[in-house]
Amino acid sequence: MTQLSVLIFVLAAVLLAMACVKADRVRAWRESLNPSAPDVPDAAFVVARLVLVTTAVVGIVVGVQGLAAEDNAEWSDDELTSAVEQAVTALDGTTKLGDLYSSASTVDQENARMIEDEVVEHGGGDAPQLGVDAYPADGNTAPDSSYTVKGDGAGAAFCVHVRRTRSKEDDWHPPGITGGEGTTVVPAYAYAVTSRKGAC
Repeated sequence: MTQLSVLIFVLAAVLLAMACVKADRVRAWRESLNPSAPDVPDAAFVVARLVLVTTAVVGIVVGVQGLAAEDNAEWSDDELTSAVEQAVTALDGTTKLGDLYSSASTVDQENARMIEDEVVEHGGGDAPQLGVDAYPADGNTAPDSSYTVKGDGAGAAFCVHVRRTRSKEDDWHPPGITGGEGTTVVPAYAYAVTSRKGAC
């Protein structure tokens, strides 16, 4: 997108330069190429200038919009840094319901998705609403895992560490069929989340 916008700006500059060429110079150039060519009226030059300037302005507007769209689609290092810091603060100390029998790989995927969503949510008004990936580190387990967080367009990376521990006091006991507390238990887990700069 950047290369296309630059090309559009160059073409717009060429069109503006053409619009600035004096009518006498154009007439002299035409006469040198074809002395018998009919003279071009001044009105034609006015119309040509209007067309060239209008086209150049449209090109500049399109180029600026292209750059703005690219900026909105990519993360800057500052945006990602701020979003990760806020996401870690928001996740640290939280408690979430889970599945007592979830496999380590399932928990890994859930944690990665949780981190990605939280980072995007804390990206701010100018940050993209997508383009964040949390890559699980080798050797992750359900209780202890790490994720390398990256954003499209950003050179920075962060290692987010997640400790997931059972929190029985926060378990949910759905009501039974006859009312009152049922026998089913939905386990709760407490999260301790930290981060550092660099990949895991």
